[in-house]
Amino acid sequence: MRGVVSSRRGSDAERAVRQAEERAREATAEAVRLRRALDALAPAVVVCDESGRVVLRNRQTLELGTARQAASLVGAAVDELLVRAGQGVTATRTLELLGPPPRTLVITTAPLRHDGEQVGTVAVIDDVSERRRLEAVRRDFVANVSHELRTPIGALGVLSETLSEEEDPAAVRRLASRIGAETERAGRLIADLLDLSRIEAEGSMPGEPVGIAAVLAEAAERVRHVAEGRQVIVKVAEDAAGPEVRGDRGQLVSSVVNLLDNAVKYSDAGSTVDVGARCESGWVEIRVRDQGIGIPSRDLERIFERFYRVDRARSRDTGGTGLGLSIVRHVASNHGGEVRVESHEGEGSTFTLRLPESS
Repeated sequence: MRGVVSSRRGSDAERAVRQAEERAREATAEAVRLRRALDALAPAVVVCDESGRVVLRNRQTLELGTARQAASLVGAAVDELLVRAGQGVTATRTLELLGPPPRTLVITTAPLRHDGEQVGTVAVIDDVSERRRLEAVRRDFVANVSHELRTPIGALGVLSETLSEEEDPAAVRRLASRIGAETERAGRLIADLLDLSRIEAEGSMPGEPVGIAAVLAEAAERVRHVAEGRQVIVKVAEDAAGPEVRGDRGQLVSSVVNLLDNAVKYSDAGSTVDVGARCESGWVEIRVRDQGIGIPSRDLERIFERFYRVDRARSRDTGGTGLGLSIVRHVASNHGGEVRVESHEGEGSTFTLRLPESS
């Protein structure tokens, strides 16, 4: 009988050990899943137990403060709010870090409860810098569009009112001509806005191989009328026939058209705008060189911004919308390339659209 009891006790003990081992494995697997899940989240997360000791943090917490001062500010704010969370208070604080680069962090802390008892605290640190930047860009964009459209629309209103009261045929023709010009200006702005919106929405473009010679020829033909009207010669290099890039032909033509249109409108009568392409270390470089007024050095870093104009008076006289170079920059980005500019006042400018060569 004792042997049977002893055997039964041994069996129960083995079963208990197996169950404990199984629970330990499940707890370990659950902890691993939780850590991997936290690492997959964009915000930084810090979890503390009921005594305030940190028991879990994801890898994003390591990237919070690349600078010592930033790390100190973030750490102090998190510690302070976690103390309040330990007292049962949910709190939120926004930190503006000067950088560089400047960053905006939103810290949220809260108590963790189970069965009515507080078992710990959690802090979530969300980097909203890019979100804030995009919101600012959107606000500026809407404000700029409203401003740019207000000018031709306001002019159309004044001109039409004047025209309705005018009886002199010569004056009527002059006013009608100005109405046509303002209408065309508003149309160009809307067309450029739609073009920019489409190019931004399309994003990266793997596409098909596109011959650069055909792109340059089409772009030159599309600006021919404007160039002839300003008595500017657009000269396409004959050695541009070889290179190919992979991408969207329409976007590439649009980018070169904008570079040529910009060069023509800022060149004097009788001058030449040269466009060509060459291969260099796996890259295709499309270069547009003019003999125009050039760009002041203080403006070189801003000319690719939407609606930025170096010479606003001349830009409006030539019908510029301030969006052409922004379109070029987005096309370059969509194709994995970049756009560069070299310019000196009074000596002209050279824009280089640099794109990966089709393999």
